[in-house]
Amino acid sequence: MVGKETMAMPGRVFCILSFALLLAGCTSHGVGLAGNSLVGGCGCGGLPDHVGDRVFFDFNASTLSSDAHATLSHQAAWLSKYPKVNVQVAGNADERGTETYNLALGQKRAVAARNYLVALGISPAHIQTISYGKDCPVAAGNNEAAFRQNRNAITSVQGFNPQNCH
Repeated sequence: MVGKETMAMPGRVFCILSFALLLAGCTSHGVGLAGNSLVGGCGCGGLPDHVGDRVFFDFNASTLSSDAHATLSHQAAWLSKYPKVNVQVAGNADERGTETYNLALGQKRAVAARNYLVALGISPAHIQTISYGKDCPVAAGNNEAAFRQNRNAITSVQGFNPQNCH
């Protein structure tokens, strides 16, 4: 038992330090303690778990589903409480299709999510969009289950990159 606890300590220390840094940055933007529980459940950043950080799309589509509307409504409610928070919406596609096509599709997905947030009253000045196309999958695999997970738009507090993409 002692070995396992010792091995876990560096991860805990990193998580605690990351959390403290995020709180320091968020507090100056009016966020405080809310919205810091996404990565691995350790409290290292992002949108709160109850809000949801991503919406999913059908194959070759950028139309928001009713589930996506619900998730984005939760995001908008949270963002309304913290109007100075800036977010990024990253559009993604599965691995099928050309690079050019998937970048365009990812952008359409990000814009669809952004436009819905704006329609719900979130300032467009606080929402940046980006498309990763098929270059930054969240699920590994060459099957329909992985494809479904990779057809998404992910909203994150700016400065926090849950996909670790560049």
